[in-house]
Amino acid sequence: MKILVILIVVSLVIALVFLILFIWSVKSDQYEDTDSPAMRILYDDKPKSSTASKNK
Repeated sequence: MKILVILIVVSLVIALVFLILFIWSVKSDQYEDTDSPAMRILYDDKPKSSTASKNK
């Protein structure tokens, strides 16, 4: 029965850590722009002049 109490305390600590990390990520604007990173992969990057000259 003692192990059950230990497991409950450990699970509450883990849940509290994840809650704190979630609140921190929301406050630091991690979820501010969720659309543009998914769309950025569809656009080509501008070729760099030094890379373009080496490939020729």
